[in-house]
Amino acid sequence: MDKMSSHKPANNGRRTRMAEVVRSRRLTPGMHRVTFGGEDMADFPASQESAHIKLILPEPGQDRHEFESLIAEGNAKSFRRRTYTVRHHRPADNEMDVDFVVHEGGGPACDWALAAQPGSFLAMGGPGPKKAPHPAADWYLFGADLSAFPAAAAALEDLPADAVGKAIFEIPNEDDRQALDAPKGIDIHWHVHSDSHRISERQLAFFRDLEWPAGNAGVFAAGEGHAVKMLREHLLNERGMDKREMYLSSYWIIGLAEDEHQVQKRAENTTVAG
Repeated sequence: MDKMSSHKPANNGRRTRMAEVVRSRRLTPGMHRVTFGGEDMADFPASQESAHIKLILPEPGQDRHEFESLIAEGNAKSFRRRTYTVRHHRPADNEMDVDFVVHEGGGPACDWALAAQPGSFLAMGGPGPKKAPHPAADWYLFGADLSAFPAAAAALEDLPADAVGKAIFEIPNEDDRQALDAPKGIDIHWHVHSDSHRISERQLAFFRDLEWPAGNAGVFAAGEGHAVKMLREHLLNERGMDKREMYLSSYWIIGLAEDEHQVQKRAENTTVAG
């Protein structure tokens, strides 16, 4: 029996699976999509768009049998791991889309995705919790940069058809706009922020200038850490929101690699919890 397939699924279908590349293509100048499938992905839980997953990357040129054996033996932590989002999942076709930001200087996951072709492989852990604004909201407010666009877009498309609200997406290039199947009542704005080395205050300005509708707001804000921190302070201190009504998350920080960013996030979360 295949070692990976012999793993027993954890609660909610969480486990580490082997994922094979079905297709790989550039969506926009700044976004590349890889579609995964394969026998081991057949039991991935349905309706997990916006949930996070852990991609476990093989070493360049590594033999699949060796990689799969090491993962099955519980050695996933010895490999490079990166956090991504389920953008689309088509269980009937056993296909999942994961979108990768194409950024300056590349990186392990970006480089892997750009080189991926049908038959390429990696291991996938998860899914983790879905990312969504407060479900009992009367209206919704979204803010995200390109790194958080897959999660924000999936959460938007999962809203009720009669949902109303606003969204602002920061993108590095005008051609990075993407079509969204969002409710008609969501007013979507795009802002080009081309300098990834400079902190952007555009989302903060958008939130501050907004005439706050009556009722409870459901907020989704994610992306670069400094921008998210400013939004958090505005929402808590100026708008008087309850943090339990919001999904706010730093996905990256200017000047930090993902491993460094994750260490900082864990430290901050520990401080808050304490």
